[in-house]
Formats: sequence, structure tokens, C-alpha cells
Amino acid sequence: MTPELIARYDQRVPRYTSYPTAPHFKPDVTAETYASWLAELAPDKPVSLYLHVPFCAELCLYCGCNTVVTRGYKAVASYVECLEREIELVASRLPGRLDASHIHWGGGTPTILSPEDLRQVSNRLDAAFAVRSDAEIAVEIDPRTITVAHVEALAASGLNRASLGVQDFDPLVQETIKRVQSFEQTAQVVAWLRQAGVSGLNLDLMYGLPFQSVESVTRSVELALKLDPDRIALFGYAHVPWMKRHQALMPEQALPDAVARVEQREAAATVFMRAGYVQVGIDHFAKPGDPMARRQKDGRLHRNFQGYTTDEATALIGFGTSAIGSLPQGYIQNAPTTVGYREAVLKGRLPVVRGVALSGDDRLRRMIIERLMCDFSVDLDEIASEFCSPVDFRPELDAIDELARDGLVIRDGLTLVIPAEGRALVRNVCAVFDRYLENGTQRHSRAL
Repeated sequence: MTPELIARYDQRVPRYTSYPTAPHFKPDVTAETYASWLAELAPDKPVSLYLHVPFCAELCLYCGCNTVVTRGYKAVASYVECLEREIELVASRLPGRLDASHIHWGGGTPTILSPEDLRQVSNRLDAAFAVRSDAEIAVEIDPRTITVAHVEALAASGLNRASLGVQDFDPLVQETIKRVQSFEQTAQVVAWLRQAGVSGLNLDLMYGLPFQSVESVTRSVELALKLDPDRIALFGYAHVPWMKRHQALMPEQALPDAVARVEQREAAATVFMRAGYVQVGIDHFAKPGDPMARRQKDGRLHRNFQGYTTDEATALIGFGTSAIGSLPQGYIQNAPTTVGYREAVLKGRLPVVRGVALSGDDRLRRMIIERLMCDFSVDLDEIASEFCSPVDFRPELDAIDELARDGLVIRDGLTLVIPAEGRALVRNVCAVFDRYLENGTQRHSRAL
């Protein structure tokens, strides 16, 4: 990828973990709307569950998540009460005790909950849903604060996949982003997890951070590989200080430019693939036998608000502050603050504040975008036929042909294929099919 192409296409585009994307959710999707959507779920189909814990012991400067710093446990304990109450409220609107095929704890730092509260919330989920014996139960972990008691509590609750936040092992980078975490600390948590029988191990790394270089990123990747993870997520740092004010504390002069970011990403990818990992989508790597790698090979990989996933449930129910749910009828999002969330739940109301009901055109374009993000190819005619919807793609194809001239995509009639050299810019190709996208918007991260 030449510097000229990087300069031309390093635009602000969505990450496409949904379509329409979250900035286009509207308040006309209400708690009442959500209640009716829950009641209409098929009783014989499994659902996926997401629990958001919006607390951390300290704030990492790179963070783009919905989280707040809390020093004591009082706020966390109060939140646990609300989380359990929301689970009850949702369960009362369902057409029965539905099967759950995936459970994902995200944050923030889910393991800021005490081991007892982790067990308690897990038990509440078990009472409300029939958690399948083969369900994937995953949690995001900050290795700096978790204890062996947390690991034991999670393992007893069925945990079988853990994602450890690392970002970078370089001391200067860690100090700059306010996340000092030694390799030994991380390795200790990995040992606890494996001793407890947790078989799935994910690591989260980043490039594009202040003071990172190809050499430092490569060293961090090589250290990460010593932990023998099944999957690695390699995310580009999204610098959006107008949305996340704490990011303004980052030394912007130390941020790598777009060309350096591409070089860092490609260097890391090279090390992973030389070690035998398969690249999955734009930012994941997995061992060849991992379910994620197999799903990509079979064309069955999906994408949701956690990124790439093997989850095939048609409904994702979100719990907690700012949590997003995806149902066959559309998307919903809970109140973005713990104050608003708590007020709604304690009054017996579902804490939904916005969302979007999907049109037929939304569903069609969502499938096009998901297949591009997951497979790097799509047959537009096949998808239109699946939706029994004749679609005039001429405006989109004119834009696609412009991208094709730069080698970002290959078009054969209505079949699009993104070659290996254009995959880093797949989001730019997806944006062609996005009817909601506003040119020049500051609400999205850069493509590279």
C-alpha cells in the first residue's frame, strides 16, 4: 500500500459492528418497543447475552469504552443490584426460558465485581435462561486487578474463554497510556486460567499508540506469543478526543502517522502468520483449528458489537449501562449513564433510550456489509435474490469502480472480491453501501 493510497483512503469510516451504526440510533425506539420485540422472539431459538460492567480501577488513556473510575465498592455493589433487576425485567418479557448459546462479560472491567457477585449474577442468568452445556462463556480481564479467587469463581460459573487486555508490553508506551502491566503479571493470570480449566485464551493488542514503532510492536507480539493464545485481536488505536476527552492527555506529537500505523500493523501480522496463525477479518488472528478460523473458512463468520464472532444466535440481549442489543426487529441501546440506567431499572422499567427498527433495505445492506467484513467478497445478486428484492446498485457500482481502479476491490458483474492488498481498507468498500453515512463526520475512527 503506497503512501499515496494511504493518504487518499485514510478517511473516517465506521467499524461496522452493526448496520445501521450506533450514531444513527433514535429515541423513537423505546422501552415499550423493546418489550414487544422481546415478546416476539422465537421460543425455540437460542439467544446470546452481553453484560456491560462500566467500572475500572483506573482510566487508561487510549480507552474508547463506556466506563468510569471507581475507588470503592459501593457503586459496584449498587450496580450489581440493578443488573440482576434488569435480568428479571427482561426475562419477564420473554416468551419463556430461552436457551442461551453465548454469554459475554464486557466493560470496563467485569472482574471489578467481587467473586461472590460474579457468582450471584451468573446464578441469576442461569435462573432466567437455559444456558446450553456447549455455550461459550467469555469475560474481558484486566490482568492488573484480577485475583485467583475471581478466576475460580468464573470457572465455577462455566467460564471457558477469557480475553486479556495487554495493548503493549513496552514500558515507555505503557507509562504514556497509563496502563503499566508487566509480562510476568499477564503470564500469572494465564497460568491461573489454565489451572482452572479455562481452555480459550484471547489477547488484545494495539498499534498506533504513542511512541510505538515497528520494532516495539514486534517485540510485544513476540512476547504475547510466548503465552500461546488461541486468538489475538490487533486493534488500531482510535484517537477521538472530541468524543473521549481523556484522550486529549495523549502526547499527539508521539502518535505514529498513517504510514507508520500501516507498517506496524503489517509487521505484527507477519509475525503472527509466521507463527502459524490465520488472519481472521481485518484485526483478528487465530490458530488454524480455532472455531473462529474454521468459521471464516466455511463462510460462517459473523460480526457484532464485540467484533468478529462465531455466535450464530439471531438475538443478542444486552444488559447494563449503555449495552446494545440486537434483535431480529432492530437494535436497542440502554441508558448511557449509570444514573439514568439505575433510575429506570429501580422503577421497574426497561432502561432503553434509543435504537433503530430495521427496514428491508437495512437488512439487505447489513448482510452485504457483514459478508464484506467477514469474507472479503460478496455476490450482490445472490443477496438481493435472498431478500426477494430487485435492487438498482448502479450508484454503488460507480463508486466501487473508482475503488477498483486503485486496486481496493475486483468487480465481476455483481460479484465483488477484495484482494489481499486491499483488505486493510475493507471498511471503505463497506461505506459505499452505507446509506446513513455522513461525509466528513467526526464520529468515526480513521480507516487505518
